[in-house]
Amino acid sequence: MNNYEAMYIINPAVEDEARAQLVERFSAIVTAGGGNVEKIDDWGKRKLAYEIEDLTEGHYILMTFQSSPELPRELERNFKINENIMRFLVIRKDA
Repeated sequence: MNNYEAMYIINPAVEDEARAQLVERFSAIVTAGGGNVEKIDDWGKRKLAYEIEDLTEGHYILMTFQSSPELPRELERNFKINENIMRFLVIRKDA
């Protein structure tokens, strides 16, 4: 099992309940794939460094998890197909 971090930015127009469902959905993808979610940090709304689709703010979420090397690719695929995810980055952390 490798250690990973996934940072993703949710559209700020998404309501609190829908945002919580998105966070739960992505953590469920990790656990369903045999991984383990260690921590989810909700950084809240923050100003973006540059405009994305005419938006200047985004809601940042940082998820730390352990999984097999194949799982991050599936997680990235799900980030790409969700219209409420503005940007994302999944990296492998050193042990």
